[in-house]
Order: sequence, then C-alpha cells, then structure tokens
Amino acid sequence: MSIREGLSKFGKFLSGMVMPNIGAFIAWGFLTALFIPTGWLPNEQFASIATPMLSYLIPVLIAAQGGYLTGGDRGRIAGAIAVIGCIAGAPDTTMLMGAMVMGPFAGWVVKLFDRFMEGRTPAGFEMLIDNFSVGIIGMLLAMLGYIAIGPIMTTILAVLMGGVQILMQYGLMPLLAIFIEPAKVLFLNNAINHGIFTPIGIAQAEATGRSIMYMLEANPGPGLGVLLAYCFFCKDAKTRQSAPGAVIIHFFGGIHEIYFPYVLMNPKVIVAPIVGNMCAIAWYSFTGAGLTSAASPGSIIAFLSMTPSDLLLVNLAGVAIAAGVSFAIAVPLVRSMAVADLDQASQQMREMKGSAEAAVISDTQGGKIVFACDAGMGSSAMGATRFRNRVKAERPDLTVEHSSVDTVPGDASIVVCQRVLSERARKSAPQAQIVTIDNFLDDPALDALYKALTQISHASELMETTPAPAPAQQAEADDRPSLAITAADVQLGLAPVDRESCIRASGALLVERGCVERPYVDAMVERDRLTSVYIGMGIAIPHGTNEAKDAVERTGVVLQQYPEGVPWGDERAQLVFGIAGRGEEHLEVLANICRILEDEAVLEKMKTTDDVDWVVSVLSGRA
Repeated sequence: MSIREGLSKFGKFLSGMVMPNIGAFIAWGFLTALFIPTGWLPNEQFASIATPMLSYLIPVLIAAQGGYLTGGDRGRIAGAIAVIGCIAGAPDTTMLMGAMVMGPFAGWVVKLFDRFMEGRTPAGFEMLIDNFSVGIIGMLLAMLGYIAIGPIMTTILAVLMGGVQILMQYGLMPLLAIFIEPAKVLFLNNAINHGIFTPIGIAQAEATGRSIMYMLEANPGPGLGVLLAYCFFCKDAKTRQSAPGAVIIHFFGGIHEIYFPYVLMNPKVIVAPIVGNMCAIAWYSFTGAGLTSAASPGSIIAFLSMTPSDLLLVNLAGVAIAAGVSFAIAVPLVRSMAVADLDQASQQMREMKGSAEAAVISDTQGGKIVFACDAGMGSSAMGATRFRNRVKAERPDLTVEHSSVDTVPGDASIVVCQRVLSERARKSAPQAQIVTIDNFLDDPALDALYKALTQISHASELMETTPAPAPAQQAEADDRPSLAITAADVQLGLAPVDRESCIRASGALLVERGCVERPYVDAMVERDRLTSVYIGMGIAIPHGTNEAKDAVERTGVVLQQYPEGVPWGDERAQLVFGIAGRGEEHLEVLANICRILEDEAVLEKMKTTDDVDWVVSVLSGRA
C-alpha cells in the first residue's frame, strides 16, 4: 500500500467516526456562537450547556462510533465506557483525540474476545457472558484510559498546539496552505482535518470561543476563484458551460470535490487555490478571526453559521480575499491552457478516489461485497454477476451478492452503488465501506476495487488453502425456474428515439407481453429519473420502482435494439432490456447478458444483427 493510500485509509477511518456525529459539533457550535458573553444573544444559562456537551457528549459519541466501526454494537458500548476513563484522567482537556483512539481500540478488544469465545460459550449462558464481558472490558479499558491514555493524549495535544503557537508567533500559518490544497485534490484532507485540525480547534475554541483551525480547510474561497476563472475564461465551451453549476454546488452546497476535476485537467492551476488560501490564512491570523465549531460541509452557509457575531465581516473578507486571489492567478493559467476535456479529468478524479476507497478494504478476507441499486433487481444484479465472474479466480474467499440499497445485509464488508444512492447505502450499511460508481459495468472505481482486492499479498495463499465457497445466489441458481425468452420478446432494427420514448416503448412491449400493467410504464420512467438505468457498454435496463411491484403480472424480460443508439446523457444505448421481476426468475437472463459482455464480438454483433433467432439463442444460453 502506498503512503497516499495509507493516509487516505486513515483519513476515511477518522471521518467515519467524526462525520456521523457532526450534528453534535453543530449544536455545540451554535450554543457557543449564540449564548457566550461575546455571542449573538448572550445568555449565561444556555451557555452553560456548551461545556458538558463538549467535555462529555462529543467524546462519548465519537468513541462509541469508533467502537462500532471495529467491534459492532458491543464495541460501541465498550468504547463509550472506556473514554470516560480518559475524560476523568485528564479533566482539563477535551478528550477528542482520546476518543478517536480509545473507541476503536475498545471495539477491537471486544472483537478479539468474541472470536476467542466462539464455540466456548456454554449453552444458556450467552446473554450473561455477552453483558458481563462488555461491562468488564469497558471497565478495564476505562481504568487504562484514566492511568495512561488520557495523560498521553493531553501531552500529544499540547505538543500540537505548541507547534501551532510557534507558527502563529512567527507568522508561518499561511504555509499550511501548501499542504492543505494539494491534499484536498488528492482526497487526503480527512486525515489532516479530522486527525489534527479539529482536535486543536476544539481545544482553542474551548479556551477562546473560536479557532482559526476550523477555517483552514473549510474556506470555500480558493475553490470558488478557480471555478470563476473557468466560467469566464476557459476556451473549451463544454467546460466553460459546466462551471456555473459547479460554482453553486461548491459555494452553497459545500461539496469541494466538484472543483477537483478543473484542477486535474490543468495541474498548474493548483497554484491558484494554494496562494488564495495562503492570503486568507494570513488575513485571519492578522485579524484574530475564527469559527466557533467545524463548518461542515464547507459551504458559505455553514461557514457563516459558525462565525461569531463580531467577526462576520472579517470572516467574509477572508473568503473574498481567497476567492479574489485564486481567481486572479487562475485566469492566465486557464486562458493559456490547451482545450481540455472535463470528462477526462473527471475520470481521472474517479480513478484516484476509487483507488483510495478500494485501498480501505484491500485487506478484506472472506468478506461480502454487495452491489446495491434502488430496487436490487436489475443493474445491481448484472453488476454483481459480472464482478463475481471477474474476481472469483483470484479471490474465491469473497462473496459477491446484490440487494436493494435499503436492505443491504448486515454482514456486508463493501457496498458498491451509484453516487446518488451513496447516502442511502451509508444509512443501510453503516458498517460497510461504500464504493461509489457511475455505472455497474465499466466504471474506473470497479477497476480500482478489483485491483485492490487482487493485489493482496496473501491472496495466492488463500487460493491454495481455502476451497472456493459457492455464493448464496449461485447455490440457488439450480433451483430457480427457467425464464424463457422468445422471438416475440425481441425487437431489432428500431429507429432512434429520445430517452423517455425509448423507456415507454420498452414498457409498452412488457404490457403487450402480459408482464405488467400500464402503471408500471410510468414507474419505469420515474426510475430513470431517480437513477439512470444506463449501465454502460451501450446497454440500458429500464425497470420500475419498488412501489410499482404490485403492477407486475409475471416475470419478463424484453429486448429492443437501436443500432444507431438512443442518447442517454453523454452515452448512447444500442441494447435496451426492459425488465419486470417477481422473485428472482429474471436473474437467469441477466446472468446470460453478463456472459455476453465478456465476449466483445458477441456484444457488438447483438447491437446490429437482424437475426432474431440468434439473439434468442444467445439470451437463452443456448448459443
């Protein structure tokens, strides 16, 4: 594993503890901003809530989440107990760093204990041992936290704060931008932000009511300047037209990742946000500016929400300075660049991010990979089948399944889903690593995932010593009733139409074949509006939403071929498979489609052939 991948893995783990609890930071930040003596609405009684929230609630929440990530529900309880020892052992220090250490450690200890007790627990004593073990482990770790972890974390925090004080004393804080901005583009910002800046910021804000550390990475100004330069001065019309939308998403939505492709397409542009952020940090250091809590996401709305009342104009000026300087430097760099392709840069970004995400789970052994789509019926099934076939030779220890994004199995190690479904996937499977993709067939993130899974040093050892387990879905395949596809289910040589008309034509054929009732057709259109049913390689699989399952009369799959292609976003679909599913009968046809995808010659022939009998034989698995 490279240093960048290791840092990304560490950062994502820290983010996994902090981000689910960001609401607690926001609540504390608002209490501080509003009710402390220098706040917007000074109130001594309400201000008194902030201290116990910072000293106890936030560390316990973070430790509990860290314990859950490493040890499940029992680890959550042990982590929450253990961090109390850290807090009591260093009562004058906000134990955020202690929580980030003790929580995961407690979960890991509980996991080790559970593994040791497998097969050794007497029948009838399971609940007794489970409850007492968590309590005893939590107690012992709380004692360890009191004696050692709390004081050690206090010392580390003191060293870090001393370093910050030296930087501030000698006016060197702006130099941090040299590391921050490249780290953001390389997706390493979580390790820096949550591992260093936030703990120091908490300590500073507790003492002074504000901290500059919260502003170093969250300032939307540097990225805004880059995007504005592309808005007005980019020679590539397509890129220039995309930039205004990116400005809104970045500045008001706080999604900084949106400007990364614009830097990657012309790496020299990275100088602009670096210098812009340096100027903003210099301004904030000179004026004594700060935020009361973490601004997450990094939008101007969150940034100003965490701004003390007496610093509103100062903080706004810092954002404007960053944006102005970044814009001024980016303009000549953007104007002088050759016409670039934003899609290519976006793909490069996805490959980098996919590689970083895949690296987090690169040491998974015997784990379960779940491909998830909205219904768990069409695109995820094809994606799972194809990836299973691709990875099974090198990693027979892995199980690859598919499901609805809302019903991901609790033992899933990795969940692969489309970007628009990522938040639902995180809620459904908080224990799993989420790999986001744009399509289920040929996305760069899938290549990165495959590479990470197959480059494990002990993979060959596993192949020699571990018999390949049959996936649950494959085990049921022999018992699944065969779904016949006939010539009446196939239409070839259709003239190109628009996207919605294509979906409705597919639904009309399903209605004609007695597979669905007419309301299902509208649900197919709605499904494509929610998440695109185009899955890559010239294939789309229109199907209805979960709510429309009652409109399915029988399982059926139909194919309509458009040799010239139907425009689907930036792609064209030549093969459109309409799907209506009851149970899992349709998966046999989808499995055959996946088999076809392995043979490029067969796939290309199917896109243009006028031989219906040949198409039917291939889809039925007879060819």
